[in-house]
Amino acid sequence: MEANFLYIDPGTGSMLFSIFIGLAATLVFALRTAFVKIKFILSGGRVKSVDEGRTPYVVYSDHKRYWNVFKPICDEFERRGLDLLYLTQSADDPALTAQYKNVRTEFIGEGNKGFSRLNMLKADIVLSTTPGLDVLQWKRSRDVKCYVHIPHTVDDLGDYKMFGLDHYDVLLATGQNQIDFAKKIEAARPNSVRKVYEIVGAPFMDSASERIKGLEPHKEDPKNPVVLLAPSWGEKSILNIYGKKLLDALQKTEFKIIVRPHPQSFTAEKEMIEKFMQEYSGFEWNRDNDNLAVLNRADILVTDFSGIIFDWALLFNKPLIYADAKFKTDSFDADWVEDELWRFSAAQRIGIKLKESDFEKLKEIILNSFNDKEMFSQREKVKDECWQHRGTSAAKIVDFITDKRRK
Repeated sequence: MEANFLYIDPGTGSMLFSIFIGLAATLVFALRTAFVKIKFILSGGRVKSVDEGRTPYVVYSDHKRYWNVFKPICDEFERRGLDLLYLTQSADDPALTAQYKNVRTEFIGEGNKGFSRLNMLKADIVLSTTPGLDVLQWKRSRDVKCYVHIPHTVDDLGDYKMFGLDHYDVLLATGQNQIDFAKKIEAARPNSVRKVYEIVGAPFMDSASERIKGLEPHKEDPKNPVVLLAPSWGEKSILNIYGKKLLDALQKTEFKIIVRPHPQSFTAEKEMIEKFMQEYSGFEWNRDNDNLAVLNRADILVTDFSGIIFDWALLFNKPLIYADAKFKTDSFDADWVEDELWRFSAAQRIGIKLKESDFEKLKEIILNSFNDKEMFSQREKVKDECWQHRGTSAAKIVDFITDKRRK
């Protein structure tokens, strides 16, 4: 009985943590302001403002997988000789071992320990890929002047959890498609922050494009292709919707099959993934932190509406098949928008739609995809919509946030 009495469920724990951090931040802010005022009076008015000791630029990463977004930006800060503080919640983030003079890196801890550090932060500009600011544990610090969101994908951001961008001050978009969607969300929710929008391009795509040039060319074999299955995760993913039916269909093709589950699947859907890995041991199961090598090895991609669609089509320009998985908008920002998401119209233009009724002829569909000229002809137009300022994004981002700080 005593153990049950002391138990606090995760949801309640998260709420209590948020309340505690809010009260603590308010107290710290009040004490800091009072301390500065007292020093000002005692020194005859010679003390600097409460802004003294503020970090000018901060990057926050919740996982090491986003190093591909931030590395080009860190490199640009280093090139310009500008100081930057990089905070990460991954103990093995590659940033922590990077050799920089001007970029200082810090592991802030996982979970609530990391959020405590963030919620007390004192900075001018905070740049992050993490949605959900001021929604759950990660709160806006009263000592941060501006929060800037930079996406880690070129799609429309419709699969962000509800209120994902509401409390950011700035959205640095990869293309017009993201701004169009974000403005619809902002219009639908009058209480959200009125954001500044700027198209800066996609640093992760720019760097990937350069890295691909150094990869060993893959010899394509349209008659016996290497097929990469790369689903998203959660209820909307093709493994959850079709599972064994799709895997059986791929197995029957007798092609080389590589399965690359979303990294989150190994945590949130561990039981399902392990079961499939055991049952389909003849497939190659890929867990590389970086997806470029496995994308380079494949001839064709089968996926749902994962962001990997655009990595594949726009960087490698190879055949794409996307499954007719129903995208459930419940709990996502997309639920607030009546119009069709950009990602769906884009996928229809650059890929081939696979219905469940087509599973039996999957081998034929795969082989025919190499001759679909219309699919390839649309890709430059889609690229212009979602990936602008190609090759110059890191410089554009640093230009923007340094200008923003001066204003």
